[in-house]
Amino acid sequence: MLMLRYAYVLALAVWLGGMVVLGAIVAPSVFQVLPAYAPVAGRALAGAVFGTVLQRFHYVAYASGAVLLVTLAAMALLGPRPRSFAIRAAIIAVMLGVALYSGVLVLGEIDTLQRELAATSPATSAADALVAALPSQLPADDPRRVRFDQLHQLSTRLMMINIAGTLLLLFWEAREHAR
Repeated sequence: MLMLRYAYVLALAVWLGGMVVLGAIVAPSVFQVLPAYAPVAGRALAGAVFGTVLQRFHYVAYASGAVLLVTLAAMALLGPRPRSFAIRAAIIAVMLGVALYSGVLVLGEIDTLQRELAATSPATSAADALVAALPSQLPADDPRRVRFDQLHQLSTRLMMINIAGTLLLLFWEAREHAR
């Protein structure tokens, strides 16, 4: 049972830690450093780098969610059923659904939008094409820029939902075993 709890808490820590590191360290650093070193294409490079990192992190989130569900179910089957098992399982299922929605649909639409922008650009070099794919290069009222901004905000909100969920589950675990 100890190994199951360990795997459960480790999955929560990895998922939460990854989200905090991405939002608090990676994104600000990438969007600060790359534009400073490459004034023309730096922001586009930062977006490409962070987008790739975020896509890869989603696989960590999916694995963490699967480990959480499996270990919680195993703890319920093998030992005393964890308190509020159904509520915890529902929270994990919602978090996993949020991660899947964010990673597949939201990031997929962002990628499609950027590819469409690059394809319609008369860019003469790879750097020009990268810059042309930036929605921030469009007028503020352009529907593509508006949609990109909406998707960016949605992605941030979805990650905040999962941060809240992991914090809640960690608190629940700590409180339950502090008694």
